[in-house]
Amino acid sequence: MRALVLGAGGQVGRALTAALPDAVGLTRAQCDIADPTGVDWAAFDVVVNAAAYTKVDAAETPQGRVDAWRANAGGPAALAARAREHGTTLVHLSSEYVFDGSHDGPIPESAPVAPLGAYGASKAAGDVAVVAGVDRHYLVRPTWVVGDGTNFVRTMLGLAGRGIEPTVVADQVGRPTFAVDIAAAIVHLVTTGAAFGTYHLTGGGEPASWADVARETYALAGRSELRVTGTSTAEYFADKPGAAPRPLNSVLDLGRIEAAGVVAPDWRRRLAEYVSAS
Repeated sequence: MRALVLGAGGQVGRALTAALPDAVGLTRAQCDIADPTGVDWAAFDVVVNAAAYTKVDAAETPQGRVDAWRANAGGPAALAARAREHGTTLVHLSSEYVFDGSHDGPIPESAPVAPLGAYGASKAAGDVAVVAGVDRHYLVRPTWVVGDGTNFVRTMLGLAGRGIEPTVVADQVGRPTFAVDIAAAIVHLVTTGAAFGTYHLTGGGEPASWADVARETYALAGRSELRVTGTSTAEYFADKPGAAPRPLNSVLDLGRIEAAGVVAPDWRRRLAEYVSAS
C-alpha cells in the first residue's frame, strides 16, 4: 500500500506515520491541503488527511473563520476532487463538533449534523465535500484526541505537576480517543477492505466528563490529594465572551466500526499507559 499522510506533524499524523513506516508524511507547512497541486497523486493508493484547523475559539474571530473554512472545508473538497480524478482512496478525519450535542444517548453516524460554531460548521462542510466528492472514502470521526502533542491530558499533567487545583467542566460528556488507536483503526479499515463510508471511533469503556478525565489523570500522576472542582459549561465560559459553543454530548456510537473488526480499547487503560509513558 502506497500511502500519503497529510498533517503529519499533528497528533494523529505522528501516530499514522509511526503505524505506516513506509508512508510519505507531509506537514501542513509542506502541503497546503486547500491547494494540493504539488502532490503526485499517481504515486499513492491511499491519502490520509489528518490536517485541520483546530483552534475552536479562534475560529469565531473574523480571520479565524476564514482560516478554518479554508483548511476544514476547502481543503477536503480539493483533496476529494484529486482523489476522484486519480482513483485514490481518501481517508478524512472529522470531529464530533459537527453535532450540537443534544442527541439522547450515543450518537450514530446517521445522526443529522447541526454544528454550534464556526469550527464545527467548517468541519461539517468538509465532511459533505468528501462524502459527495469521492466514492472511495473513509470518514473517521474521533473525539477528545490524545497523542504526541498539546492536548487536555498533557495540560492536566502540567497543572498536577505544579500543584494546581483546577476547575474543569463537568457537563460535557464523551470518551478520550488516543491517536495510536485512530492510526490502528485507519490501517485496519484500509487493509481489510472495509466498506467505504463514515465510522465513529473513540476509546471504549464508560463515558466520562472532562472533570472525570482530569481526576483520573491526577490520580494516575500520584496527585489525587489535589482537588479537581467540577463546573458547568455555562459557568466556565461566563467570562469568556469570545469562546465557541461546545456540544454537551460527545458520546459516539461505536457499533459500525466494531462490526468492521476494530476493538476500541478502554480509554481508562489507554490513559494509564499514556500517563505512565509521559
